[in-house]
Amino acid sequence: MSNGAGAHHIALLPEPEEHKHPPDAPSEPGPGADTSGGSAPPPGPGGDGADESVCARFLRVELELNLHLRGLTFTEPVRYVYSPLEYAWSPHRRFVETYCRPGQSVLFLGMNPGPFGMAQTGVPFGEVKSVVEWLKVSGEVGRPAEEHPKRRITGLSCTQSEVSGARFWGLFRKLCPDPTLFFRHCFVHNLCPLMFMAPSGKNLTPPELKPAERDALLAKCDVALCQAVQVLGVSMVIGVGRVAEQRARRALGAAGLNVRVEGVMHPSPRNPAANRGWEDVARKKLDELGVLSLLTDS
Repeated sequence: MSNGAGAHHIALLPEPEEHKHPPDAPSEPGPGADTSGGSAPPPGPGGDGADESVCARFLRVELELNLHLRGLTFTEPVRYVYSPLEYAWSPHRRFVETYCRPGQSVLFLGMNPGPFGMAQTGVPFGEVKSVVEWLKVSGEVGRPAEEHPKRRITGLSCTQSEVSGARFWGLFRKLCPDPTLFFRHCFVHNLCPLMFMAPSGKNLTPPELKPAERDALLAKCDVALCQAVQVLGVSMVIGVGRVAEQRARRALGAAGLNVRVEGVMHPSPRNPAANRGWEDVARKKLDELGVLSLLTDS
């Protein structure tokens, strides 16, 4: 949404009925709900999480971050901002409610949504085939208020595969044919829930934003990451890619949280090393970190 000289706010949509309930309410919208997409709700009562499930408290952290990010403005090179935790909240919530559970010790941390992954499905690294066929996640996906004509949101019907997500979830599908085996010990999250695009439709990562805008964005995301780590109670965060690893180490260290931070190569096709055999590199690193044995020890 334009604001003056080329600035773009995060566009908001009408609030669907399902978002008027706390995060531990049923996943599906009630009769007459607007499922065309919508803005995330404000946190409900009981925000201290004393009597809430881990997944409800985690969702609350995400909703609060959504609220904080709405006030941000982005200028060139950004022209479009997609917020999948608003218009794709239904499948995202289904993912969290299904797989976020007490006792998980490892958090894989990505940077932000990709155009054919989380932007379509609401699931981190959410390549459609992996989300539908392996994770068995479903839900209504709306659309952003303003879309790039080359980056339309078609949700779980998207036919284009996101290479990063296919590689990421493909590895764990090989290691754990049943996804519940992976999620016994691990969970997956993105530091930033927003996707940015240039006028051409090129995907922009947060480091490519103007420094002041990037810093304002990531400061809020850092706070939410620390809250999420505390809610999950994980002992290790594995940044997928160097930027996510460095950001996690900085944020968690500054907050005084005693959490081990490590990293694994990003599976992006932009990374030439990943194109030469990301799976083998990732397996070796996970073995070194002691994570591979968690996933293969039945």
